[in-house]
Amino acid sequence: MTRRSLVLLSAVLAALLLLALAVWTSLRPPQAAAINASQAPLVRTLQFAARVATPSRVDVGSTLTARVREVRVSEGASVAAGDVLIRLDSEELRATLAQAQANERQAQARLSGLRSTGRLAVQAQVTQAESVLVAARADLQRTQGLVGQGFVSQSRLDEARRAVDVAQAQLDAARAQRDANADSGTDVAEAQAQLALASAARQSAQVRLQEAEITAPARGRVLTRSVEPGQIVQPGRALLTLALAGPLQLVAQVDERYLEQLAPGQPARVLADAYPAQAFPAQVLSIAPVVDAQRGAIEVKFALPAPVPDFLREDMTVSVEVETARREQALVVPVVALRSDANAGHVVWVAREGRVEARPVRLGLRTLASVEVIEGLSAGEAVLVGPAPGPGARVRSVPGAAAAAPQAGSGGDAGTAMTNAMGR
Repeated sequence: MTRRSLVLLSAVLAALLLLALAVWTSLRPPQAAAINASQAPLVRTLQFAARVATPSRVDVGSTLTARVREVRVSEGASVAAGDVLIRLDSEELRATLAQAQANERQAQARLSGLRSTGRLAVQAQVTQAESVLVAARADLQRTQGLVGQGFVSQSRLDEARRAVDVAQAQLDAARAQRDANADSGTDVAEAQAQLALASAARQSAQVRLQEAEITAPARGRVLTRSVEPGQIVQPGRALLTLALAGPLQLVAQVDERYLEQLAPGQPARVLADAYPAQAFPAQVLSIAPVVDAQRGAIEVKFALPAPVPDFLREDMTVSVEVETARREQALVVPVVALRSDANAGHVVWVAREGRVEARPVRLGLRTLASVEVIEGLSAGEAVLVGPAPGPGARVRSVPGAAAAAPQAGSGGDAGTAMTNAMGR
């Protein structure tokens, strides 16, 4: 055989091999990545930032406009109820109190005088006026007799009558004064009113003097101090901020989208950035009844177990991971295995006997990366998780892995994210 014949024969054989390979490749089913549905624990969690807070804090200020004489506490100091925190200048207030006390004593003395010596003097005036009236009437009677006998003139009788009228008027005035000095009289009532006003003024002066010493309303700790000796303070300005004694709590603002997942009593895990090796537990204590309309967030409070970690500080920021749901054993597939179907809702594509089968499924607990299948799928079935031919087409499944779970906090949800944990 010539060299030319050998070359030609080789070319024909190569062409036949390529043709056979093309036919074999066209007849072989395409590959698709698959993962076996399996039973596994499934945990859903929420992660967000929270701050450390006490149940209540108060701003302490002055009710007076005055100069600060002394500030007796510093930031971080512990105080008991009634402890003096700030002293203000009080000389003017003391003088006002002394004047009010003197006015009260004066009003009391006047009332006592009306009820003792005043009544005796008025009674003596009444007795004297009664005697004068008796004498005037007797004189009038004698004068009338003498006029009848012609011994005195008519003018003398008129004078006697005027004397009786004057004596009667004086008696009426004395009796009125006596009545006024009685307990139900006007003079006593006026004196009592003046004494009440003086007592009220004295009490007001005492209260204002007491306000010159600003005290702690309850046991707590000083958080901030914004006042120094010599400073002029006015009502309405916070001078100190106190964290009242009570158990520390965590307060978080959670996106309202996750409200349905949260419930009181759920366990949580807390981590402070400054102490990454000292995680500690917490528990959902309460969920606010209203949503912040401006931020679209709801306030969630967490209770901390005793003893509380020593490193926690008021307003410290911590990371909280709340376990919102758990399945000890669930039939789990990756979220990327779900495919939409206009008629069946959620479906998965299963590789069965070398062909793609669309399987409607009913879902349960869902996280960002995994989902629980309640109906429509059995453990061990190969679920296609990547590009694959449509239902009914031939397919050759090969082991594959689900896409990596999204990182917590991605998606621009203001620091709140739903995470997942399988087999945790």
